[in-house]
Amino acid sequence: MTPGTFMQPTKNLLMDPFRLFPAVTRMFEEPLAMFRPMLPLEESYWPIAAWTPLCDVFETDKEVVLKFELPEVKKEDVKVTMDNNVLTLKGERKFEKETNRENYHRVERHYGEFMRTFNVPMFVDAAKINAEFRDGVLVVTLPKREEAKTKEIEVKVN
Repeated sequence: MTPGTFMQPTKNLLMDPFRLFPAVTRMFEEPLAMFRPMLPLEESYWPIAAWTPLCDVFETDKEVVLKFELPEVKKEDVKVTMDNNVLTLKGERKFEKETNRENYHRVERHYGEFMRTFNVPMFVDAAKINAEFRDGVLVVTLPKREEAKTKEIEVKVN
């Protein structure tokens, strides 16, 4: 094992056509490796920029639900607003300031501010929107108005 490779994903060496060419493999795995001595270790090199948290949207008979993945984001760093039938999620995932950047071998996760917006259907009751944050997942529940819920109509025979 060469120094610094302990954090790289493992590969099946029998299936790797470049196993005999470690320099070529490194070039494909880390395209900027050949330019690393020229890159300054500044904010632009680190992934501290706008990012987009993943979201699932699904609908039931009674509500529309949005689930956002927000690992390591504090509740106080998240804001959910509704204005003119547009739901907006804003927040920030902060990089740990006490960590020495020289000790990092790889930084793949994104940090910084994020914002997502969604057009909300007219049948949503904006006064009853609920947001819960638990285990790194934000669940926003948009209840449907009573008149928008599915109703079964009895068919009469004459």
